[in-house]
Amino acid sequence: MDTQQLVSALATGMHRERVLFKSQDVAAYECDGLTMFKAKPKVVVLPETRAEVCHVLKTCKAHGVPVVARGAGTGLSGGALPHADGVLLVMAKFNRILEVDADARIARVEPGVRNLAISEAVSDLNLYYAPDPSSQIACTIGGNIAENSGGVHCLKYGLTVHNVLSVTLALDDGSVVTVGSDALDSAGYDLLALSIGSEGLLGVVLEVTVRLLPKPEEMRVVMAAFDDVTKAGDSVGNIIAAGIIPAGLEMMDGPAVAAVEDFVKAGYPLDAEALLLCEVDGTVDEVADELERVESILRDSGATMLRVASDEAERLLFWKGRKSAFPAVGRISPDYYCMDGTIPRKHLSLVLNRMREMSKRYGLRCANVFHAGDGNLHPLILFDANDPEEVQRAEQFGAEILELSVEVGGTITGEHGVGVEKINEMCVQFSSDELTQFHSVKAAFDPTGILNPGKAVPTLNRCAEFGKMHIHHGQMPHPELERF
Repeated sequence: MDTQQLVSALATGMHRERVLFKSQDVAAYECDGLTMFKAKPKVVVLPETRAEVCHVLKTCKAHGVPVVARGAGTGLSGGALPHADGVLLVMAKFNRILEVDADARIARVEPGVRNLAISEAVSDLNLYYAPDPSSQIACTIGGNIAENSGGVHCLKYGLTVHNVLSVTLALDDGSVVTVGSDALDSAGYDLLALSIGSEGLLGVVLEVTVRLLPKPEEMRVVMAAFDDVTKAGDSVGNIIAAGIIPAGLEMMDGPAVAAVEDFVKAGYPLDAEALLLCEVDGTVDEVADELERVESILRDSGATMLRVASDEAERLLFWKGRKSAFPAVGRISPDYYCMDGTIPRKHLSLVLNRMREMSKRYGLRCANVFHAGDGNLHPLILFDANDPEEVQRAEQFGAEILELSVEVGGTITGEHGVGVEKINEMCVQFSSDELTQFHSVKAAFDPTGILNPGKAVPTLNRCAEFGKMHIHHGQMPHPELERF
């Protein structure tokens, strides 16, 4: 189907001015937050109503045209990378908070609502929405659903999947379904959990019911500096082993601390090899008790400096520093590549030291930030995108980090999703039988495969080629690859 025919078909169900196809108009949508992969979509549509979304999907299915849904474009795995022969369905205009029920502690929102906007809207009710990714000022709930986003407080309060009660989806044929309910449980298969984290492969989010939580009576954060990353990594396990589940438990290594302090002036010690932020919340008495225990554990673990935020302003400043790590690193390098592996907490020290060895071997700097409490790594590999050889080394470095994550019993993603970035590493983590089941689930929702094709789940042929490439470069593939 040529572009003009597609534009005409789409314009029968929505205003033509919201159907973009000129090169200069679609260029702004050629990638998400992962700029290493770019593609201009054939057409970009900006629907404003459910009926328009359903019309786009029906039209594309009838003509076999791929559809990629996009929110704010802050994703870091290429999940919203357009299809060059397809339609990019931009959901940014769905930005209304439809209902807030303070008694039930829920809010119904459209997918284009910013993450932070929910907490801002219910702040006067002494409520908030717990998942808080670092991009929460810009990222949208629809994208959070697609990637099962977390944030610095996910250790205690969970990921998106733990804070969403229902999702309304438009399927590939334009039909609309709601999975989940306002109740604590629903009969039948758990299609809600299946939908969250499905990266736009199963449907397009139209509406979300989120769970709201009461604001804690007290929140205190302690900053601990260490002269050795091993001690910092071990202290994380020591805190959890003591039966303490902090609201947030975040870690940064020396290069990340230096970049952040220069950018935010958060009061981070520049001589630290590693920095830990530990926040406890609850009643005043609970917080006082836990804070005392945490400080004792950190001292026994080898902390060289402890500092408790003196007031709410300083607490927010400590967290601003951590949440500003990505832009801070962007100031000291032409480009950076943000990874997203997750490992068992007990292997934090091992993996940190292995990544330092990789950094030397690849000749690329790496600043590390972690959701340390749940083992979610965010190594930031610094490189220059104008140098093709550096780009290749950065990609190889990142792939090795993900494979190390699997090697120690972890996974290739924690909250950024697979997208196009990690699709080869899916071949390392999963067997051919497991991938076949993934494709079966996809086919049950989207039998013609028009929704976000080529993302998240690799074909078996692709895995076979990936295995051959590893063997060619002297690397051992995952044992399951030998069956492909």
